[in-house]
Amino acid sequence: MTEPSPLLVVRGLSKRFSSFQALHLVQFSVRPGEVLGLIGPNGSGKTTLFECVAGVMPADSGSVSSGGVSLGAESRKDVLYFMPDGIRPWPDQTVAWALEFVGGLYGVTAARRAEIVAALDIGHLLGSHMGELSKGEHKRALLALGLSASQPLLMLDEPFDGLDARQTRDVMGVLRAETRRGRTLFLSIHQLGDAARICDRFVLLNAGRTVGEGTLDELRASVDVAEQSKATLEEVFLALT
Repeated sequence: MTEPSPLLVVRGLSKRFSSFQALHLVQFSVRPGEVLGLIGPNGSGKTTLFECVAGVMPADSGSVSSGGVSLGAESRKDVLYFMPDGIRPWPDQTVAWALEFVGGLYGVTAARRAEIVAALDIGHLLGSHMGELSKGEHKRALLALGLSASQPLLMLDEPFDGLDARQTRDVMGVLRAETRRGRTLFLSIHQLGDAARICDRFVLLNAGRTVGEGTLDELRASVDVAEQSKATLEEVFLALT
């Protein structure tokens, strides 16, 4: 079976901060309709990579392309929607206002907005100000904004941070449903257990370098560990780093 052409291709991406090499010749591809997980320890460069791919931060070298066409920082917004971790937009506005504003930018119908609100269980938060929300509530509100966007690729930095176990499970279901709508997801996740549950393939990042890319079975085949066919994502990652 022929694999579909990648939705996004990253090649040779590098970024240096003074004497610190944050990213070094990172490369991987994002396939249409998949959930791709970016995993790595704290300080491995995950957030820097996301920001460079999204065009929020300029890379020193490398390329980001789609359909064989190199994308500049400005044109990437037509292909991807990036939700950073830790941002607190519009603190004085209500959740309802934020959803209507973003929905207006992308032509979201009232029915679709209601569907997103119900799926993420944020109906009771619509009248609350964004700045008043708890960490988990704010995360779900931001996810609702991301689901309201129309770009084919949704990049989420730590989408489960601040959520309890039940909320994480429910949000995973919402994200999976989004792929059935034709969306592609690229998730940065620090909890390997969560990554193993939701992702189809993985990009493993360590010290700013790509140390692996593939499905869990493909990654298992690349390492020498006991009971290779049963190795967990954590065991595979440790073996590769």
